[in-house]
Amino acid sequence: MTLRKSGEELNIELMLSYNLQFFADGPGGEKTEEPTAKKLQDARNEGQVAKSQEIGNAAGLMTLFILIRALYTYLGDSFSDQFRNVYSQIPDIIVMYDGFTPFGDLRILLMNTILRILITAAPFLIASFVVAFICNVVQVGWKFTAKPLEPKLSKLDPIKGFKKIFSSRQLFELVKAIAKILIISVVVYTYFVGYDASVFTLYDMTLKQAIGLMGKTIIDIGIRISAVYVFIAAADLIFQRRKFRKDMMMTKQEVKDEYKNTEGDPQIKGQQRRRMMQASQRRMMQELPKADVVITNPTHYAVAIRYDAEKYDAPMVVAKGEGYLAQRIKDVAKENGVEIVENKPLARMLYANVDIGELVPPELYQAVAEVLAFVYHLQGKV
Repeated sequence: MTLRKSGEELNIELMLSYNLQFFADGPGGEKTEEPTAKKLQDARNEGQVAKSQEIGNAAGLMTLFILIRALYTYLGDSFSDQFRNVYSQIPDIIVMYDGFTPFGDLRILLMNTILRILITAAPFLIASFVVAFICNVVQVGWKFTAKPLEPKLSKLDPIKGFKKIFSSRQLFELVKAIAKILIISVVVYTYFVGYDASVFTLYDMTLKQAIGLMGKTIIDIGIRISAVYVFIAAADLIFQRRKFRKDMMMTKQEVKDEYKNTEGDPQIKGQQRRRMMQASQRRMMQELPKADVVITNPTHYAVAIRYDAEKYDAPMVVAKGEGYLAQRIKDVAKENGVEIVENKPLARMLYANVDIGELVPPELYQAVAEVLAFVYHLQGKV
């Protein structure tokens, strides 16, 4: 950028810092990572699962109409008995005395009638509930949580509510509702096309025959609608699972943050591991002067051995190291008068197979014993 001041021309380089993250989709960038098991479990604890209410509705509706068809005679006889029972009692309970009607008796009759109807319909209601419950358990398993019922102020946000109206989910629900209406209309129309003659002969039938025909018609239509509803529910389940998976996707930053929260910051864990290694090395160096011998490669490995016949059945590795640490072990050994013996194969075997504080395995007894015997001979102990 060029500025002019008092006849002078000034060139000023203007640098603007910006953060590309502001252009990313959500915190941490675009959601490209599959959801972790922890996020899925947290969502499940919050009541967020991939399920379709239409599956339970379709299965419950199908079960209801199948049961009605199977128990059609039982239902007809039961409701006929209720009808005769009610009308047979009306003359006995309606008493005309100065224009007064005993409403208490009418209430008792009404309550008894409703109770008998509920008893008759109970098997169908229970079966529909059980089927719907099983459908939900099969979809998402059993997990009781009351968190979806908890009041949240965020649900009262008008901006979020307005966005939900025009969301892809609401668009799908609208398309699904229109599809259900169209499909049900087609099913009903195609069914009645073949039964138009029967409908026009209802006036020639008795009441019982007409009721039977209409009942059969309603049940057949209900079963056909339920069968079509099952396909709609299956499509809805596929959509709900894909939508849920997409909503659960995570950004790379979210994955990193979750790992830090669950496993800890990698830098902090690295520092902790280094401190632990340093503490372990200090303890190892403190035990090194007590060793009987240091077996070396001679430049790559160093393993310190101590044998206390009164405490242990075999020699013990009290220190070991590679590279720089191996050199440190040899230096400390020299300072404390610990013998250093070169045995390349034995040093590699001990370093690779025996940890600090462990006893030498039986297969290495002979080789280690020969080294110890040599050291004891040099020291005049044998």
